[in-house]
Amino acid sequence: MHVNYGGFIPISTVDWPGRAVCTLFLRGCPVRCDYCHNKQLQNGRDCRPIEQVFEQIRSSRIAVSGVVFSGGEPTLQGDILCELARRSKKEGFLVGLHTNGVFPEVIQKLLDEHLVNHLALDIKAKWNRYDNLLRERYSAAVKETLNICKNAYHTGDLPEFQVVVTLFRGYEDEVKYISRETEGLEFVLQQGVFGMVPPLSSDELKAIADCLCRPVIIRTREDGEFHYEGTRIGRTTGERQG
Repeated sequence: MHVNYGGFIPISTVDWPGRAVCTLFLRGCPVRCDYCHNKQLQNGRDCRPIEQVFEQIRSSRIAVSGVVFSGGEPTLQGDILCELARRSKKEGFLVGLHTNGVFPEVIQKLLDEHLVNHLALDIKAKWNRYDNLLRERYSAAVKETLNICKNAYHTGDLPEFQVVVTLFRGYEDEVKYISRETEGLEFVLQQGVFGMVPPLSSDELKAIADCLCRPVIIRTREDGEFHYEGTRIGRTTGERQG
């Protein structure tokens, strides 16, 4: 078996919040987002034996507690991903996955084999704009992945599940819709950075979160990651108590 290899970070403290992990990037992605921060991994080939790639993961064991598979889109290489996850679990690693959700059958297989401890699902837009944005009909696949992960999270088969929304100026209104679709799940508002468009600041993301009436995690380049409860939550609670 050969891996279409995208890169490796032996120690990361940002890819799985609260854990020191190693991160393996798998090359290739069918979703060609212009704003992707790993755009160089969308295409190309760098095929390496799976034993050579897994040795990089194994060599990090002394310093980290888990491995995160990212990309590109790691589920594009479904059989390779599953095999790397199996080997990682056998070595005692916890396994995390960053995915855009366009291959729900791979997600289902990983969950059926109890190979994932943490999953971050990137939802890019409200459903009625999804396929136009991505220029392919991916919305049905991502909906299926969301439902698969919801069910696994609620049954305990997926211990940690985050929905991540990378937000750009001009699309703030979409967050309310996505929030309703993901009620009861950990919700991340991530600052989008693209071209000359000024990115939303932490204060602007807080103001958006205030309208959601739910706790969120906010990520920006300036302030890193932090949990935000929101002012509306406190007011709503007080009104109910009164």
